[in-house]
Amino acid sequence: MAKPPEDQIRIYQEPKFVRPTLIAAWPGISNVALEATGYLKEKLGAAEFAEIESPLFFEFGGVYVEKNLVQPPRLPQNKFYYWKRKGTARQREGDLIIFIGEAQPTSRGREFADKILGLCQGFGVNDVYTFAAALVSQFTDQPRVWAAATDDDQLADLEKQGLALKGDFFIAGMNGLLLSVAREKGMRATCLLGETPRYMSEMRNPIASKAVLEVLTRLLKVDIDMREMNEMAEQASQQIEEVVRESRRQFIKDFTVPLWERSEEEGEG
Repeated sequence: MAKPPEDQIRIYQEPKFVRPTLIAAWPGISNVALEATGYLKEKLGAAEFAEIESPLFFEFGGVYVEKNLVQPPRLPQNKFYYWKRKGTARQREGDLIIFIGEAQPTSRGREFADKILGLCQGFGVNDVYTFAAALVSQFTDQPRVWAAATDDDQLADLEKQGLALKGDFFIAGMNGLLLSVAREKGMRATCLLGETPRYMSEMRNPIASKAVLEVLTRLLKVDIDMREMNEMAEQASQQIEEVVRESRRQFIKDFTVPLWERSEEEGEG
């Protein structure tokens, strides 16, 4: 039996695209990117057309357990989906390719990005979008969206759209690295970052996911049903506000001493 190649792209069908744009996402802080992109894929009804099966970029770091039964080891899924516009809008705005990685690669991330972009360039992609979280100190239920892009003209257009240009910052993981590799390939790449409080960095944040997705759909002129995302964001906002209120109550309890427990010296002015 022949040894399978170390890395392999499986293409199930080859759609005929019109000016396609790539939207790519991996897990990251608060799952802002993955949640926004997964929601977009589901609401558009995007169809799978290819995947990357590659032990070259991943190591087995654990095992899945289903109903208490240990499953055979498997690599994270890395799949491509497509959506075609209808009518004359397709000629103006173009189609979409959506890539979703189930996990960040554990090695050779630059090569992985090159493989993704190489496949997409073969289908005519020149524009790339990713998402990320922008860590801030305070919570707001109307987070701003920051922008990063690969050229000054893009940034000027994004600023006109009301996006925040914050100067110097770092975008970790594949949601950031893909932008740099796209730039090397002469592609236009943009990252939309939803503001996320630092104390929420380990929690999912559909509020930020909603913010970046609203911007993307406006930029690309894509219409999707946002009702479920709005509901998730509202529930998250209520939960966060309750956590903040409870933290304040606990702070007051821990650091406030009742008057009747204070010494006489404390009461003298």
